[in-house]
Amino acid sequence: MYNYLLLFWKGMAMGIANVIPGVSGGTIALITEIYERLINALQSLNIKAIRLLLSLEFQAFIKYTDFYFLLAVFSGSIASVFSIAMLFEYLFNHHPILIWAFFFGLILASVYFVGKRINKWSISGKIALCVGTIAALSMSFITPADENSNLFFVFVCGIVGISGMMLPGLSGSFILILLGNYELLMVKAITELNYILLSVFLAGSVFGMLIFSHLLAWVLKHYKDTTLALLTGFILGSLNIIWPWKRISESILVNGEEKVLSYSWYFPNFSSSETLIAFALIFFGIVIVYALESFSTKNK
Repeated sequence: MYNYLLLFWKGMAMGIANVIPGVSGGTIALITEIYERLINALQSLNIKAIRLLLSLEFQAFIKYTDFYFLLAVFSGSIASVFSIAMLFEYLFNHHPILIWAFFFGLILASVYFVGKRINKWSISGKIALCVGTIAALSMSFITPADENSNLFFVFVCGIVGISGMMLPGLSGSFILILLGNYELLMVKAITELNYILLSVFLAGSVFGMLIFSHLLAWVLKHYKDTTLALLTGFILGSLNIIWPWKRISESILVNGEEKVLSYSWYFPNFSSSETLIAFALIFFGIVIVYALESFSTKNK
């Protein structure tokens, strides 16, 4: 029971990360060391799982899909949206530098500890690190596309959006903004109950989750070090978005709510008390990741 409660809290942390621009739930999954298990559980939701369910072999289905693990994690993610995530949204509106500083510390420390899990730094691993870093960095400099309601493109948006949520360092909602369809799919389609768009987007998301989870599970099994290096690069490249001292340079209004497209960065005023608190929160975030890593190592 204790293990599932711990998974629930990790799921809550993932849910909080997913509502924060530039932060990925996949990053939290990596930090808390449930990423591989999550990917393997998701890729088990296949034809065999459906057959077990249809044949009423519930115990076999539960074991095959690691169902209780998925239930605990996703229950935590959903619960966080209606509880702690609302608190974080308030903090972002009223104390943005401080909350960004805390997350900067978390992500900064996770770069080291995720990279530390790589057994051997080969040439391919170093190349993967650079590719991941450049890919994540470039996300914040891409000009958003125009809205496109073509059903095939909506299906592709579902695939790409869910894939972004599964990859550490990449924000699925931010990817939808870059594709030009955030307002169409996350606001208009929902408020207007456009079942066709929602169904196609959901189908793309499910398809993307199943395909991408299989791909991730395969590369983690056969090229674990290179894959971890790539994911480390994604996390490292996302630090520019999470840098606490920044101003909004470009944004769009989506249903009356401001969605940030790009920032301009600056260095803090070291004579300010807020800056000192921010650095204390960065340190606190690093300590939390260190404590999580120590706790996981001790349990092993």
